[in-house]
Amino acid sequence: MTKQTTDPREELTEHLGSLRAFAISLTRNVATADDLVQDTLIKAWTNIDKFEPGSNMRAWLFTILRNTFYSLRRKRKREVEDVDGIFADTMSSKPDHDGRLNMRDFNAAFAKLPDSQREALVLVGAGGFSYEEAAETCGVAVGTIKSRVGRARARLADMLDLSDDEAIEMTDSVTEGIISNQPAT
Repeated sequence: MTKQTTDPREELTEHLGSLRAFAISLTRNVATADDLVQDTLIKAWTNIDKFEPGSNMRAWLFTILRNTFYSLRRKRKREVEDVDGIFADTMSSKPDHDGRLNMRDFNAAFAKLPDSQREALVLVGAGGFSYEEAAETCGVAVGTIKSRVGRARARLADMLDLSDDEAIEMTDSVTEGIISNQPAT
């Protein structure tokens, strides 16, 4: 049982060593673990009013650390790493001419796709990656990427009411690459 203090914040530092050890076991990276402990302490400090005096501070801190770890992990699964900004530089901005309405409809439909399908379409259709390169980037089998791209294109065509022989008039090659079965130019 932990000692009772007047301010529970005074007890936070007593658990740093065990928090760090737990964070290292989760992340397997000392720098990431230190960041995780720091995030945990910030959350605990700012939410100290939610801590019930007399309860187990260590368990409360470990719960915060664990929940923070899994939240960050889920977030990172949805992100596409672009350290140098190269991928971001290839993205086009919304045009302001005849294709504007089609682009709005496309963006709305594209946003409804699952994250994994959007990622696959962006890599293969917009980024010009081969299926093999996209699979390697996502850490999945080539067949999985092909399936995701195929399902995503079919779902977009359905949402945009496109028939097999009908082309949508888009204003940029990136969006055309996502819609068509051909890579963007």
